[in-house]
Amino acid sequence: MGPDPDQGGVIGFLMELAHGRSSALFAFLAGFAVVLITGRVTPKTGLAGRQAAAKVVIRAVILLALGTALTMSGIPVDVILAFYGLYFLLVLPLYRLGPGPLAAIAAGTALVLPQVLYVVQQAIGSSGVRSPGEPDGIVSLLFTGAYPALAWIPFVIAGMAVARLDLAATAVRTRLALTGAALMIVGYGGSWLALHVVPGAADAIGAGGANAWWSDIAGSPSGDTPAWLLAASPHSETTLSILGNTGVAIMVVTACLAATDALPRLQSLARPVIAVGSMSLTAYVFHLVGIRLLGIEELPGSPLHVLLGFIAAAMVFATVWSRFHQRGPLEWLMTKATGLARHIR
Repeated sequence: MGPDPDQGGVIGFLMELAHGRSSALFAFLAGFAVVLITGRVTPKTGLAGRQAAAKVVIRAVILLALGTALTMSGIPVDVILAFYGLYFLLVLPLYRLGPGPLAAIAAGTALVLPQVLYVVQQAIGSSGVRSPGEPDGIVSLLFTGAYPALAWIPFVIAGMAVARLDLAATAVRTRLALTGAALMIVGYGGSWLALHVVPGAADAIGAGGANAWWSDIAGSPSGDTPAWLLAASPHSETTLSILGNTGVAIMVVTACLAATDALPRLQSLARPVIAVGSMSLTAYVFHLVGIRLLGIEELPGSPLHVLLGFIAAAMVFATVWSRFHQRGPLEWLMTKATGLARHIR
């Protein structure tokens, strides 16, 4: 939603800054969801572990179905929910691991899978991306869609690793902040260096290629040249973009935790934002429904007041709803559905 980043100025810059990095944060927090369901500090085992795993599977199936339905409705948005459901299924076998092994796997997948994705896309033809309204098949979910699992799974696993840590400890937060900053430097700085040092890399990407270390001014990634593997622009699905975006996600989470602890009143002031976070699925789906009902086709490209209106509506609804209900409407339905896991023995 909101103005096109191409308009420039402060608003354009802020829109560009959020582009792609907000999606990465969303995937990063999916890792938190898996850990919260399967055991925050100590993974659940035995009957409790089997029931927790069943809850994750049920949630994943619902998200796959809901994401497919929303995509088929013709909403002019790349709906992430079906991809999100697949992420849950793919990372579920890792839920018993501690933060160290999870971090190592996240790093390994970030280093290897984007290259595998590039090779696979070359083999099958990345131009075969679905048309608007066409449901995402397994090939799209894994390789050619807007959020291909091969490039987005590292975010989820990294989120699981962070969620396993003692986030109340100052020393842990300090190390996380330093790690996040280092990942941002390696990701975005490494991309900037590569595009300026590797002969012909920026030119091979095209006009604006020199800015592909952080901005999509160069356009969408293309499989026509391997030079795109040196970019870190939004949704470029490269190792450098994953490292940089993971660093941003870690910094955002760490900063929010530190700010609410250091400034107790901030948590009260931020209650409308927290309310939206407590019913993120409802907010996401209502957001898409609002786009459809208002007939918004150009995304991004709507005026700033439309974006602000959506933000205000989400916060007002979530704040009022949370005064009378513990969970959002769709979260309540999800809880009822995953409650079936209690029959697992």
